[in-house]
Amino acid sequence: MKFFQGLAVAGVVALAGGFAGSAANAASIAVGKKLELKVDAKKMDEERTRLWTKFGGWCALKDWHPAVANCEESTEGDAKIRVLTLKDGGKIKEKLLDEKPNFYRYEILESPLPVKNYQAQFALTPDDDDEDEINFAWSATFDANGKTNKEAHDVIDGIFTAGLDNIKATAGTK
Repeated sequence: MKFFQGLAVAGVVALAGGFAGSAANAASIAVGKKLELKVDAKKMDEERTRLWTKFGGWCALKDWHPAVANCEESTEGDAKIRVLTLKDGGKIKEKLLDEKPNFYRYEILESPLPVKNYQAQFALTPDDDDEDEINFAWSATFDANGKTNKEAHDVIDGIFTAGLDNIKATAGTK
């Protein structure tokens, strides 16, 4: 639990600091969600690899997020891009900003969502306090765009909750 709290705080600080320059440009809304999964502690590395392979790929959302119908990957210059087609027909264009084992950070370039200056990260890590637990953590910072801060927050919170709930239902863990 402590790890996620630290990850969420570090992620929000890192994401807010990643915007162009001054604090005036930093996103004003933060959302963070965590999914705790029980796994066999003796097989932690294998479980982490299995779960990341199934849920962590750049375009894997199409396989586990209930709102995503398709994902298409491409490159624009040196940038890795994905376009998510939602089940309602909407499209979200995102750019990969950073990728490490069991972690990636991205930004939204175009979207029907009520957000701007959106950057997020998705990660899978062992829990520092529980040796037989692994955590998916999804967090974002952004500003509202065309809606109130609460409405924009609730939209992103709902997206994260629906996705993590579906991972929990399909992960095949204890």
